[in-house]
Amino acid sequence: MATDLGYHDEAAAEYDRAFAHVSSHFLPFLLSAAGVASGMKVLDIATGTGLAAVECARVVGPTGHVVAADLSEAMVEQARQRRGSVPNVTFAAEDGQSLSFADGSFDALICSLGLMFFPDPSRGLSEFLRVLRRGGRAAASVLTVPERSYNGRINAVMAEHLPSISEATARTFSLGDATRLRYLLESAGFRDIEISRQAHRFRLPSFDDYFGPFERGGASTGQAYLTLPQSVRDAVRKEVQTSLGDTGGPVEIEVEFQFASGQRP
Repeated sequence: MATDLGYHDEAAAEYDRAFAHVSSHFLPFLLSAAGVASGMKVLDIATGTGLAAVECARVVGPTGHVVAADLSEAMVEQARQRRGSVPNVTFAAEDGQSLSFADGSFDALICSLGLMFFPDPSRGLSEFLRVLRRGGRAAASVLTVPERSYNGRINAVMAEHLPSISEATARTFSLGDATRLRYLLESAGFRDIEISRQAHRFRLPSFDDYFGPFERGGASTGQAYLTLPQSVRDAVRKEVQTSLGDTGGPVEIEVEFQFASGQRP
C-alpha cells in the first residue's frame, strides 16, 4: 500500500519529529471507537513508529497484548527500536490487505491514518473483519480535507509544482466523505457502524517550528519535499507560509480526524 505520500521506508526515522504529537492527540478517540479495554488482544495496522501501539498497550494492561504491524519493514524496525521495551507489544511486517493471522484472532483492531493509503480499502476492511472475533470492533482514523490537515497545505502546494504526486495527495483525503466510509464498512460486513469527527487547533511557536521538520525530510511529506529542486522548495515554503498568514509569531494549524468503527457480527 505504498504511495508517494504513504509510508516510505526513508521516512521512518523522521516520522516522530514531524507528526507524532498530532497523532498522539487523537489516539484516545481511536481507541475508544474500537472499544479497547483491559485484557484485550489488539491488532494495530499501519503502526508507523508504534505510537498507537504503545498507547493501546497501556490501556490493555499487562493481561492484554498488542500486535503492531506495518507494511514497511523499515518502519517496523523503527517501531521496534523506539518502543521495543514495552513488554506487551510485538512487532510484525504485514500487508493490511492480506493479513497472515487466523480468523478471529483479535478482540479489537485499530488503524491510525493508514486505510486511505490502501490500494483497495474494501479489501483491507474485509481482512480487518476476518481477523476479529465475533463482537469485536475495528476502528480507523482518516483525514477529511486538506485545509484541516496538519501537512495538507504542504502536500497541496507541492502537487502544484510536482503533478506526479497529485494522485497520492488526493488519496490522502479519499475517505474523508462519511457516506463513502460508512458504505465501505457496511460492504465489508461490519455492523453497528459509527462515524464521528474530532478537531483540534495546534499552536506552534513559529512557522519554522511547523515547517522545519518537513523541510528536513520528516515523514513522507518531507521526503517528497526533498525531491524537489531548491528553487521549487523555496517557492513551496513561501506559499505555505503565506497560506498560514505567518507574521513571524506563533502559527496555528487546525486539524480534523474522522473516525469510523464497526463490529463483527
